[in-house]
Amino acid sequence: MENIAPHASRRQFIKTSAVAAAASSLAFPSVTFGKPDSRKLKIGWVGCGGRGSGAINQALKADSNIELWSVADAFQNQLDKGVQQIKALHEGKMSLGNRQFAGLDAYQKVIESGVDVVLLTTPPGFRPQHIKAAVDAGKHVFCEKPMAVDGPGVRSVMASIEKAKKQGTSIVDGYVWRWTYSQRDTFKRILDGELGEVRAVYSNYNNNARQRYAEWNRQNTKTDLEWQLRRWYYFNWLSGDHVVEQAVHSIDKLMWAKNDQPPASCVASGGRQVRVDAEYGNIYDHFAVEYQWADSTQGYHFCRQMDNCENGVFDRVFGSKGMYYGESGRKHHVFVDEGKLKWRWDGRVNDGYQTEHDEMYAAIRDGQPINTGDRMIKTTLAGIMARMAAYTGQRVTWEMALNSKEQLGPDKLDWDMKLPVRPVAMPGTAATITPHGWT
Repeated sequence: MENIAPHASRRQFIKTSAVAAAASSLAFPSVTFGKPDSRKLKIGWVGCGGRGSGAINQALKADSNIELWSVADAFQNQLDKGVQQIKALHEGKMSLGNRQFAGLDAYQKVIESGVDVVLLTTPPGFRPQHIKAAVDAGKHVFCEKPMAVDGPGVRSVMASIEKAKKQGTSIVDGYVWRWTYSQRDTFKRILDGELGEVRAVYSNYNNNARQRYAEWNRQNTKTDLEWQLRRWYYFNWLSGDHVVEQAVHSIDKLMWAKNDQPPASCVASGGRQVRVDAEYGNIYDHFAVEYQWADSTQGYHFCRQMDNCENGVFDRVFGSKGMYYGESGRKHHVFVDEGKLKWRWDGRVNDGYQTEHDEMYAAIRDGQPINTGDRMIKTTLAGIMARMAAYTGQRVTWEMALNSKEQLGPDKLDWDMKLPVRPVAMPGTAATITPHGWT
């Protein structure tokens, strides 16, 4: 992505990706943009873990003329498990034949298998590469959050977003609260000015310790790469750390309240207080972030993954005419002013995980594919800059995060490669911030 200007600004954020896309010499494939599409749509599913199994289940329920055509996962046993789960629910919508691929290049085989839609639910570290391959092949894309784990990945996804716009193919995100009616109704009112001028925004995502992959350890995995992929959540090159992988849902609502305007900068703290064993890789277990917007709006985000602690996923927006208080996943969304109730949401409850697929396939059928790329990549970068700030102890600007040269993962993967774990970041010593970004 050398075509990205070294000093890109927030205003240039989307413009730079358009330039990168225009510079591409690849021809755009023929698509049905602008025309109704009544074909039986073939889905390729890449990444057969828990969220992936949920997403493909929802995709297969979203349209009556659709089929699961091909499947990929790095591991054969994970692929087999995922296929069996979905077969129990949608046997009549599966036509896999010999199009079940395991291995590090399995995603490419799915893309080349004749699919119309690619569903990307692998660990996030692979997302930019997979998005690029699917968009370059002219496929509609559903991609789970986040869309990258570092600056080079963000810039790659930006170029793919612009290419998908030009060729008229879908890019639909998995930021689930954007697809729930309660949050949509609430944030529309906020953006319409019902709370007046937004002055501060708060969110938290405090959860348990995420004890994953109990069956996998360094003794029963053969190589460095297998061990890290089996326990991908705990390695920042694969997950981005939990502020990017999980809590980014709540950061997404900070961004939404500011109409997706990028923050100018952030400072953050974080660390490993209880997640101290080597089996938990190199990620933190808590973060605290302060965002600053150019108009002086402040944003505050807190996230924690520790057992036996107070949990919650709450949001607050403070405006000149009142305050919003909401709890994700529940109907509790209210506006108050000077202690008095101004408004309470009382609409129809929906499953955002299902709606994101329902609306995606309805739009494809109408010949007007949805591209939510601009907002999804901004939120992803907002999460990444929070991690950068916490890891280094430095103030990180939007430009620093956007132009960061640090690539967390290796260029190429091989099952037998040596892949040492990066040390846990120590603020003040982990990296050097320069005017050009993170080196």
